[in-house]
Amino acid sequence: MSGKAVNTADLTLNGPVIISFWATWCAPCKKELNTIHELYEDWVEETGVTLIAIAIDDEKTKSQVAVYVNGKAWDYTVLMDPNWDFKRAMGVNNVPHTFLVDKNGNIVYSHNNYAPGDEEKLYQELLKLSAK
Repeated sequence: MSGKAVNTADLTLNGPVIISFWATWCAPCKKELNTIHELYEDWVEETGVTLIAIAIDDEKTKSQVAVYVNGKAWDYTVLMDPNWDFKRAMGVNNVPHTFLVDKNGNIVYSHNNYAPGDEEKLYQELLKLSAK
């Protein structure tokens, strides 16, 4: 959100990473990230995971990203992808789209859309990684 470029290869340097593509205009995205927010501190303690929320808001709505994130006090790293370069590189067609990436940079789990309980499936996959 600060306007600095980020090398996505550096995201997995400290362990597993959840990459969640979202937008301020996407209600299911916000539901998923707000639900995970309630559990995130425990997940970090147990597994060392980092969550990176990638906002795909365009020029019209990107000013709302910081307002929303700060209002919700998310502990996540929030990156902006207004040109959708990273979204395209990851093969994301619609949001929310969430990936779990292991410490070697391999995508080990992916899901699209959000329904209550999806965060539990994500957590179970995360536990499998930390058991290895």
